[in-house]
Amino acid sequence: MTSKPQHGLAAPTVITSHINADFDALAAIIAAGKLYPGAVLIFPGSQEKNLRNFFIQSATYVFNFKAFKEIDPATVRTLVVVDTRQRSRVSHVEALFSQPGLDIHLYDHHPDTEEDLQGSVSVVKPWGSTTTILTHMILEKGMSLTPDEATFLALGIYEDTGSFTFNSTTEKDFTAAAWLKGQGMDMSTLSELLTRELSAEQITLMSTLLENCTTFDVNGVEVVLTEAVLDNYVGDFALLAHKLMDMQNVRVLFAMALMKDRVHLVARSRTRDVDVGRICASLGGGGHAFAASASLKDKTLPQAKQELLALLSSQVNPQILASALMSRPAIVIADDRPLTEAAETMTHYGLKAMPVVDAEDRRCVGILEHDIVDKAVKHGLGASAAGDYMMQGAHTITPQTDLYHITEIILEQRQRLIPVVEGGEVAGVITRTDLINVLVREPARIPESVGPERKSERNMAGVLRERLPGRLFALVKRAGALAQEMGYEAYVVGGFVRDLILGRPNLDLDLVVEGDGIRFAEALSAEMGGRIKSHHKFKTAVLILPDGNRVDVATARLEYYEYPAALPTVELSSIKMDLYRRDFTINALAVHLSPGSFGKLVDFFGAQRDIKERVIRVLHSLSFVEDPTRILRAIRFEQRFQFRIGAQTERLIKNAIVNNFVHKLSGSRVFHEIIHIFEDGNALACIRRMDEFKLLAAIHPLLALDPRKDEVLAESERVITWYQLLYMEPSPEVWRIYFLGLCAGMEDDQVSSVAERLGFNRQRVEGFLSLRHCIRNIAQSIYEWDYRHGLHSELYFMLRDLPLEGVLYLMARHPKETVRKAISLFLTTLRPQRVDITGQDIKKLGVEPGPLYGEILRRVTAAMLDGRASCRADQLEMARKLAGGSEGMGDLRGLA
Repeated sequence: MTSKPQHGLAAPTVITSHINADFDALAAIIAAGKLYPGAVLIFPGSQEKNLRNFFIQSATYVFNFKAFKEIDPATVRTLVVVDTRQRSRVSHVEALFSQPGLDIHLYDHHPDTEEDLQGSVSVVKPWGSTTTILTHMILEKGMSLTPDEATFLALGIYEDTGSFTFNSTTEKDFTAAAWLKGQGMDMSTLSELLTRELSAEQITLMSTLLENCTTFDVNGVEVVLTEAVLDNYVGDFALLAHKLMDMQNVRVLFAMALMKDRVHLVARSRTRDVDVGRICASLGGGGHAFAASASLKDKTLPQAKQELLALLSSQVNPQILASALMSRPAIVIADDRPLTEAAETMTHYGLKAMPVVDAEDRRCVGILEHDIVDKAVKHGLGASAAGDYMMQGAHTITPQTDLYHITEIILEQRQRLIPVVEGGEVAGVITRTDLINVLVREPARIPESVGPERKSERNMAGVLRERLPGRLFALVKRAGALAQEMGYEAYVVGGFVRDLILGRPNLDLDLVVEGDGIRFAEALSAEMGGRIKSHHKFKTAVLILPDGNRVDVATARLEYYEYPAALPTVELSSIKMDLYRRDFTINALAVHLSPGSFGKLVDFFGAQRDIKERVIRVLHSLSFVEDPTRILRAIRFEQRFQFRIGAQTERLIKNAIVNNFVHKLSGSRVFHEIIHIFEDGNALACIRRMDEFKLLAAIHPLLALDPRKDEVLAESERVITWYQLLYMEPSPEVWRIYFLGLCAGMEDDQVSSVAERLGFNRQRVEGFLSLRHCIRNIAQSIYEWDYRHGLHSELYFMLRDLPLEGVLYLMARHPKETVRKAISLFLTTLRPQRVDITGQDIKKLGVEPGPLYGEILRRVTAAMLDGRASCRADQLEMARKLAGGSEGMGDLRGLA
């Protein structure tokens, strides 16, 4: 359940390009974003399908682009336009040109036109691409790029220069690309995305190759052969083979074409079972295991084809199928059987995991792991059904599934055990150990796509340098070096890393050290001139820097819980186990700080995938059992980031609530999390989500929502938002307002019961009850004041001493529009006003210090608010009369 923002995003600086954008436009926007930190990037849209799909899947995620409709045009002060200067080509931001004082900056490589915009900054160079211009500016400023950024920028340069084949290409384009290569640009990504137009001859040849595709089963591996006969030589035959492979989703392809006096062979493979380099070498050609070619002279096409098939038969590794690997019969458990039974069965057979089947139709519904079962039983959940704590959505296979897919599930999807299903029932299982035994015997069987080198490790060094203030960047660099000097490894972890990827501001540094965290913090403190507070029980420390900033330092650790909702016991461990103890995958991220690995992202649990898919997932099935406050955090993160709670995580939340684990939490821990929710900016959405899970009732039955209470909370949120947009002081403690709304309609003894559950001390309970009483009394008084059209001064003195939270809640709760407007007048106009005279002025009138001072100032304030003493002279004259007694002391005392 999510809620849409009610106000546009503030965007002082906006960067955009021309509509129907190409790669150069996209890349130039990203490059300009480096030169204008904090700017909002606006993608104008594209009609090119490949660019649009690439942009949606990659650029929006990596660089946090916005749609123009998401921003507030009134907040824009600077418009940066790249890869064009023509106003008609930026019509998607036309609304900005009516903004008074709009500052326009232009970066372009196109010739001048009559409709060009004029800007205070205009950088126009006749180079091959606009991205080249901006890349040189980035280079000149001594900035660095991440590999992702370098790759995106290279796309723009390569496209607009025709991969350096257009006459418009300059030496500046080459030097820019060379620098981007040094920054880590990915050549394979460029190759995949920068497709070339096919000639008429190539299109005809492609059609022939598609028609002639034949599939052969060679030792259990599907191999596609295709052929063509041509009168003339046609270039880029390898490109055609690559396109055909993608179009037909082929894993192994041999494409043959007779051109003049020879047969040209291009081979591609996506499996280690077929080494096309070795096969082509046997035919006099060469290449590597996954891409190769050969040229066969003085052979007919049928001869070449027969020779190729003979080589394939002898050199393709026989395929290993699940039927040869699986253990049978499978030991399974029904989803309605208790966890104690599952534990006994797994212990008896020595199983680390087992399939869970539907009690009625015996189909596989999940996997249950032994360590989860053991922990659940220790937490007193032995009677719970196996289906409650199994891993749902597990991959299953058939006996005919090949080793490639088995490897992908176990190594890439990290599934410990795969059920083998035949005839709708689990016939056997393949375990991680079964797979390892095969791969140890035959390491060539490991598919390239799931091997350790399948993708480059993401490096965040450039992002750290760009996003962190200089002093903090210097701190993390020094922390990494110091840790290495001490023989440790240091990482920055958690929410800071998550927000770094999301592009959200967060300067709260949490460091984790593989070593003695307290000793490290002491050494870092000595260097930085700070001081530390150590917590030896938890092996953590807080480093307080001279400028007041705090850095949390922890020893890499694994926490375990002795009973549900208990505080953790701490053991030393590694960074992987330290991350595993965290609440959600999106928070289980780390960035290495040691000099040799500085900036490397550590992601053991698929956090990047979950951030991209915008989903909240727990790391293990007992997460909410061990710490039910994570339920509140899951809801808070879901609403803060506009993510969604994953299906299995949602089920585990419901299980923890049904099993009453929330009841075992102390009131203070629950209240601490609730305050975070109320202050996080999405309070109402969180409250409604909590009620949807029946979490409010689990905390205390009286907290459950009803339509009236929901209406009060919704109006309270509107009032809070309105007040916060005024940017007035003081700021309210918003939790008080929302808590008043949650307690709407309760009697005092019921409020006391709820407050006691949340750990309120006696003083806080009495203060809250007193606030409710004051609001109730003033609500009646202000109703009467409105009825008789009372004076502004009466309204002022009625509300002046009521805490701000009470005033805002009264504004939200009162049914009369005229009363709400009056309270608004008090907050915005009456409350800030002060009389122009002081106690010193009254003293000069000869009045002895005492209660009369307050009475005079009160009377003068009333006159000022009612328009009878608007200037200092009038106020002094009135004070003189009051001091002289002309108004009568009785009248004055009556004001007190």
